[in-house]
Amino acid sequence: QVQLVESGGGLVQAGGSLRLSCAASGRTFSSYAMGWFRQAPGKEREFVAGSTRSGDMAYTTDSARGRFIISRDNAKNTVYLHMNKLKPEDTAVYYCAASNLSVTTRATDYHSWGQGTQVTVSS
Repeated sequence: QVQLVESGGGLVQAGGSLRLSCAASGRTFSSYAMGWFRQAPGKEREFVAGSTRSGDMAYTTDSARGRFIISRDNAKNTVYLHMNKLKPEDTAVYYCAASNLSVTTRATDYHSWGQGTQVTVSS
């Protein structure tokens, strides 16, 4: 297991940017694929972006492609989600998660989760 702590959420106007960070404990961060998910009130948790173990490949959901970028720094045990051109529909609690598998969009494939950070985009 790995402990994950997200930060960087907040209130931003539509069109603005935020960078979320997810710091991981332990020495095995580079052995995990990492994902960012989000959950809006009354909706299911959905995949936003994912990174392979080395960070050489990244995957982004259609709604975020061209606006959100996932990156990781294995030396710092941290994964980031750079969010640009934010829209009110991006409002949600954002979670990072770690997986022993390759990057997948299924939340059930991730074994460790952070507590989440709130992102609110005003119109």
